[in-house]
Amino acid sequence: MGWRLALRPYVLIVPALLLTCGILYPFGLGLYYTLFDFSASKPQPDMVRFENYETVFTQEAFWNSAWVTVLYAVGAAAVETVLGVAVALLLHRSSLVGRVLEKILILPLMIAPVIAAIIWKLMLQPSVGVINYLLRPFGLGGVQWTDTPTGALLSSIAVDVWVYTPFVAILALAGLRSLPTSPFEAAAVDGAGWRYTFRRLTLPMLWPYVLVAVIFRFMDSLKVFDIIYALTEGGPGDSTVVLQIRAYLEAIRFQRYSFGISYTIVLWAVVYLAAMVLVKHLGKIQRKAAEVK
Repeated sequence: MGWRLALRPYVLIVPALLLTCGILYPFGLGLYYTLFDFSASKPQPDMVRFENYETVFTQEAFWNSAWVTVLYAVGAAAVETVLGVAVALLLHRSSLVGRVLEKILILPLMIAPVIAAIIWKLMLQPSVGVINYLLRPFGLGGVQWTDTPTGALLSSIAVDVWVYTPFVAILALAGLRSLPTSPFEAAAVDGAGWRYTFRRLTLPMLWPYVLVAVIFRFMDSLKVFDIIYALTEGGPGDSTVVLQIRAYLEAIRFQRYSFGISYTIVLWAVVYLAAMVLVKHLGKIQRKAAEVK
């Protein structure tokens, strides 16, 4: 019996070890492939060391994709955070309407992002789309939503906002319901208004939950592929070609495998560094929120 108890901790970590190996092995293999020049036209590759990365960073296409990726990630995360917190504040009020809307809120999360993007692509069609049909009485019909560079990027962000704002709202709502009531009761006794209470109590204590949502959404938006590819396929031109789509084009469409993998490694490094900065900031926010409580 004693040997079973001694063996139990090692048995319990087996799933975690298998998962770690399942993640690190393909990552390490991909990192190794970037040192060669694998492509469809060169089945017997030569080692080029870091030439793929040098080519990536000297391409104008890379910097364009990096700029589009940052615009998309910052825009989507910012809008989703503001709308999500606003929706959570509205739903925090106990009412029948709030409870019904709370159940409806999760519906966009139940739809695959690719399916949501295809639905919105049909709705945004200039001639037969329902969006232009509804706007026509206001003199706004016939808008080329995804046929211009700016319109395509904004439309992609709008679809992302529609899909993932409920995620931020649910996290913020959970945070609101977990806040202690005693500071708010003391503020009410002192005659504090709702603006002062929100600015000095609600927001500082809610920030850790909001920042967790921001971290999730910002990281996910940096890696976006499905929504943009289903909605615009990176067009028109290169206006919505984010880093993930650029990697796909290089590795799959142009069949330059090592070069395409190099894009994904660069994207991984960007996401990792951004996550480290945000998580470090999260620790500071949590300490400040604890002081408020």
